[in-house]
Amino acid sequence: MMLLAIAVCFSSFTALSLAMDKHQLDLHGKAAATPARMRLWRWLGWTLLALGFGLCVWDHGWAAGPVLWLGAMTVSGMLIAFGLYPFRPRWIAPLAWVLPLVGLVVAVVAR
Repeated sequence: MMLLAIAVCFSSFTALSLAMDKHQLDLHGKAAATPARMRLWRWLGWTLLALGFGLCVWDHGWAAGPVLWLGAMTVSGMLIAFGLYPFRPRWIAPLAWVLPLVGLVVAVVAR
């Protein structure tokens, strides 16, 4: 379940970065999106962060869930900021779609 939480946090940070002009151009290399599209990315990012929080609390309870959520955000943020963004920024957006599916499959198989 933690892999799913990390993958959801990765996708949420990707959506939040796509809501910013500079990062959107870095990740896509296209013209800036419309303000409505950027609001959609922002809402999706915050919703996915809340989903990641819910997954951690659901799996580990209120005692350890929020702490593990902070850890999942840290791991996914470091993966983006120090791993992929400097070297392979074009991989971030496709991975944001694929990683939650992989995490879901692993979570279902592990149960």
